[in-house]
Amino acid sequence: MNVMRLRGIQKSFVEKQVLKHINLDIKRGDRIGLVGPNGAGKTTLANILYGKIKPDSGSVLSEQQALKIGYLLQSVDYSSNDFESVLSTRAAEGLYEVTSQLGLTGIKNWEGGQLEYLSGGEKLKLALANIWTSNPDMLILDEPTNHLDLKGVEWLVEELKDYNGTVIMISHDRYFLDRTAKQILEIEEGVIQKYTGNYSAYREEKKRRHENQLHRYTEQQKYKAEIESQMANLTNWSDKAHRESTKQDGKKEYYRVKAKKMDNQVKSKRKRLEKELEKHKIEKPKEEAKVRFQFEADGNRGKRIIEARDIRKEYSGRALFENSHFYVKHGERVGIIGDNGCGKTTLIRLLQGDEELTGGELWKSDSLKIAYPSQDVNDLPKDKTVIEALNLSRRDEIHQARTMLANMGLKEDRIRQKIEALSLGERTRIKLAGMMLQQFDVLILDEPTNHLDLPSKEQLEETLDQFTGTILVVSHDRYFIERIADRLLVFEKGKIRRWEMGLREFKEKKQQMKKQPEQKSVEEEQLLIDNKISALMGRLSLYTPDQKEFQEIDEELKGWFEKKRALQ
Repeated sequence: MNVMRLRGIQKSFVEKQVLKHINLDIKRGDRIGLVGPNGAGKTTLANILYGKIKPDSGSVLSEQQALKIGYLLQSVDYSSNDFESVLSTRAAEGLYEVTSQLGLTGIKNWEGGQLEYLSGGEKLKLALANIWTSNPDMLILDEPTNHLDLKGVEWLVEELKDYNGTVIMISHDRYFLDRTAKQILEIEEGVIQKYTGNYSAYREEKKRRHENQLHRYTEQQKYKAEIESQMANLTNWSDKAHRESTKQDGKKEYYRVKAKKMDNQVKSKRKRLEKELEKHKIEKPKEEAKVRFQFEADGNRGKRIIEARDIRKEYSGRALFENSHFYVKHGERVGIIGDNGCGKTTLIRLLQGDEELTGGELWKSDSLKIAYPSQDVNDLPKDKTVIEALNLSRRDEIHQARTMLANMGLKEDRIRQKIEALSLGERTRIKLAGMMLQQFDVLILDEPTNHLDLPSKEQLEETLDQFTGTILVVSHDRYFIERIADRLLVFEKGKIRRWEMGLREFKEKKQQMKKQPEQKSVEEEQLLIDNKISALMGRLSLYTPDQKEFQEIDEELKGWFEKKRALQ
């Protein structure tokens, strides 16, 4: 049964037509993923479905009386006023339960003033919880996994399985779309293409359609070239016959008739070709826009560039993490994972030197250069143009920035716009461009794929493969972190532990440990010993054998190796 019908929907902003003659039937229980490049019109279509804006022409028909729609906006679109009434109602009890599942605790004790200082993640979780507890008939979710940690994403995936209503999801999270979508609608140049299945199925089918259309286009071009070649030959023969008809007395009529016959053949072939192209013209399929990133590392600074020795961080007497040992080597790709609020951003601030430890030592190579674009796209000055926001003055820098931004899909007319007129995805690219204008050894990425469209994510992954420096990445995007990271720093039970594996293998190992409780304790103890040995080996490398510290650490190492042998 249809719950909503769209017929002939058109919408323009200034001189740009965003939606062109959109026809769409939305059925009860549909799980629709809405994808497309940044600025393609996904949020515009969502706003039309919700009734927030009206189309220029066309109709939106609701086939269910009093259809209740829950619309999750992107976190930057919420203010404190949106939540004050929510927290004061009796229904807030259900809200507290959902927010706790999403990793947002303590809101029962919040005062009005605290709402002014909510982070993007807190706004999104509070808004999602509010919509979820309102029991809508239809959900429209605009980037719902932005700011959710892996546990929060899993909660949402599982809840959507049991939800009986219709769901429309605007998302650039491939893992989320693979787990939830049963249909993909792609908006490009104002037109919708429909695909059955999840995101991976959509990519395969899109590739197949592209190859099929390219083959048909190529065959038609061959046919066109063949007919045009025949016409060219007939025209040449006709011209020759016309010339001969003026030269030879006895054969003038013969050549005149021959020339006329050839002229008629050319006209006939041209008419047939034009009719064929008019009826069955096959357009050349457009190649997906390639977004090009380029990162440069500033040389090798040595094998071990970061080392944490028994580090501890407290806030108001509460330990965020403690007794933590780990290291990072040059060229490694390290994923930083853990529940929201566990201390991932704090660790980044410690590495940046923006905060100090409560205890322990965080050693960094003296000449280490770190690049870190924050995940908050709202810290760009909204009243400035792109070049002004990047704070560039030299002509060579401006030229380099323009070239880089063009490679990332920002056309000149967008570069001339003020920041406030740009989409969140475009602002994310600007932040990445500002970082790429530098040279550095360590790239710290905090939710780098938030607001990037899917082709940009894939290109960013390919570019990071070419980067020779070290990458530390915090991301809720499971596919991205599986693709990039081959080592992990895991926040768990108040400690940071290094794992010599990627996210997929880590998840599998955790599942095995749950199924085998006895083996779990042995493996955990062995892992703790391995981490301790790694930390001691790192400290040992800082001294020479004749130093007292070397001998003390060496003795301690022997003891840990004995424990490891006994455990085995």
